[in-house]
Amino acid sequence: MRVAIGGIHTECSTYSPLMQVAADFTRTEGQALLDMAGVGPDWHGVEAVPIFHDRSIPGGPVSPDLFAAQCDEFCDRLRAALPLDGVLLIMHGAYFVPGIDDPEGHFVQRVREVVGARAVISSAWDLHGQITETIVNTVDAFAAFRTAPHVDQPQTRTRAARMLLDALRGGPRPCVVRRAVPLLVSGEMSSTFVEPCLALYAALPDYDAKPGVCDTNLMIGYVWADSPRATATAVVTCTDRAAGQAAADAIARAYWDVREQLLPDMHSAPLESLLDGLTGPTILADSGDNPTAGAVGDRADVLAALIARGWGADASRRAMIVGIAAPGAVAALRRGDAQIHVGGELGGGGPQLELIPDAIRLTEGGAVVTCGGIACVLTERRRPFHDLADFAALGLDPMRADLVVVKSGYLSPDLRELPLAQVMALTDGAVSQDVLALSNNHRPRPTWPFQRDGFAHFI
Repeated sequence: MRVAIGGIHTECSTYSPLMQVAADFTRTEGQALLDMAGVGPDWHGVEAVPIFHDRSIPGGPVSPDLFAAQCDEFCDRLRAALPLDGVLLIMHGAYFVPGIDDPEGHFVQRVREVVGARAVISSAWDLHGQITETIVNTVDAFAAFRTAPHVDQPQTRTRAARMLLDALRGGPRPCVVRRAVPLLVSGEMSSTFVEPCLALYAALPDYDAKPGVCDTNLMIGYVWADSPRATATAVVTCTDRAAGQAAADAIARAYWDVREQLLPDMHSAPLESLLDGLTGPTILADSGDNPTAGAVGDRADVLAALIARGWGADASRRAMIVGIAAPGAVAALRRGDAQIHVGGELGGGGPQLELIPDAIRLTEGGAVVTCGGIACVLTERRRPFHDLADFAALGLDPMRADLVVVKSGYLSPDLRELPLAQVMALTDGAVSQDVLALSNNHRPRPTWPFQRDGFAHFI
C-alpha cells in the first residue's frame, strides 16, 4: 500500500498589514517529512511517499498567487505519485486567502480530486483551526492538538496516522462529523493548562472510548480572522455517524456552558498598570504584537514605556526585551551607524524610537543593543523567542533580569517554568486581546462574545 504525506500550515491575522509570500514559508520534504509524520515500525507493509509540507510563522493573509501555487504543486506531485491508497495531511486550519472563504477546504477538495474516492484521507490539525463542513465531508479521519500551548504535535500526527493505517488494513472506513459552537475567544482565554479547558480536554479520551467513536476534538478556532468560517467546532471521527454526532453535540455543549469562565491564563492588564505594579523579577508577555499568533512583531511599545520610566538611563534596573523585528535597524548597525530607528518598521504601528545604543553586539540574524539597563534583541526577520535555547544562543540569561519581555500571549512551556512572576500586557497590535474592539464584518452572527444574545438556534 502507498500513502502520500504532506500539507500546508499557517495562521493568518486579517488585521496584519503583511501579506505572506513564498519566502515566509519553510518547506519540509523527503526523509525529514517522513520523520515529522512519525513513519516507523507501525507503518510496516505501507510505503510512505513524502510530497511536501509548507509551514510559516503565523502572519497576515497568504497571497492568492502563493496559495494557488502551493495547491497546484502539491497536486502535481500527488499525481506523479499515483496510485495511492491513502493520504496523511498535516494541516493547521487558519489560512486566510483574499477571495477564498475556505482555503483548507479548497485544498483538501483538490487532494480528493487527484487521489479519488477510494483513497483514505486522514488529517492532523491545530486546535486553533477553522473547520468547515467542506473539510469534514472531504477527509475520512481528523485529529487535532489537545494542548495549547501546543506540546502534543507528534502525538496528534500519530493519532491521525493510526486511523489511516487501521482503515487501510481492513478496519471500517471512518467518517468525520462536526458541531459548530457560536463562540470565539483567543488562545490565551482557552489555554488547556488551566480550567475550564483543562477539564474539557482531559475528558476527550472518554469520548474516544465510546462505541463507534474513533477520535474527538474541540477546535477553539482563530479569533483574529474576520472570516465567515470563524467559529469554534467539535469535530469527531467515527465509524458510527450517530454515535459520532452525539459525541460532537456533547463536546460542543460542554464548551458552550463554560463560556463565561474563559479568561486569560495569567494576570492581564494594560501595560502601564503592569509596569506600575512590578514587585520582583517578572516575565511580561507583549500580547498584541505576538508573531506566533499572526502579529507583525515590530512594535516598540514596551521599549518606549521603559525608556519613559528611566530604565534606559538606569543600569541598576535590568530589562531584557526579546525581541523586536527591525531589519532596517540591524542593517544600520552592520554598516556601523551610531543611531538607529526602532519600532513599526514593517507596518505594525506603534511608537518609532531613535536610539543611540551604549553597546552593540551583532548576532546571526540580528543584534543585541544595550541602552542603560535595557538589553534589546533586534531581528532581521519576524520570529518568536519562546525557548530557553533561543536565549542561550544569544548569550542571554532571563534569570539575570528584573523584567523579561517577550512577544507572546500565553507563555511557552519553557518560559512558564521560570521562577518569575508572569503577566500579560494587553498591548496594541494585529492580535490584540481586546477582541470586542476588532472589526467584525464577516464572522457568523451571533458569535459570543461579539454578540450576547440571539443564540436560541444553538441552545
